[in-house]
Amino acid sequence: MGKKKQPFYRIVVADSRMPRDGRALEELGTYNPVKRPGTVTLQEERVYDWLKKGAEPSDTVNSLFRRLGVLHKYALISAGKDASAVAIKTELIEQAKPSARAKKSAKAQAAPEAPVALAQPEAPVEAAE
Repeated sequence: MGKKKQPFYRIVVADSRMPRDGRALEELGTYNPVKRPGTVTLQEERVYDWLKKGAEPSDTVNSLFRRLGVLHKYALISAGKDASAVAIKTELIEQAKPSARAKKSAKAQAAPEAPVALAQPEAPVEAAE
């Protein structure tokens, strides 16, 4: 969803037999990466219900769930522990990515210098008499 240069994503439950952009079984939330920090809305109880039924999140959604703390809370719920005190995040703090210049200077500093050849001591020369 969204428009040019403004992505907006829906987090949905889809049947694997349906086309990628086909009909979804249920919409569980949204993810807006344009806002800083990126915002996520989720129907937590429905997410946990689908995970209990055996739904497998895609790699991207799995990464989002891990960063939000959804998977940690689900693990507690599955283990039968009280997870009511655990709150999931609704905003994603973006990691600052180093610039190309910073990467280049870090690489230059980390590169080992060429080994210096050690001079071999010369063997004493015997004088011929």
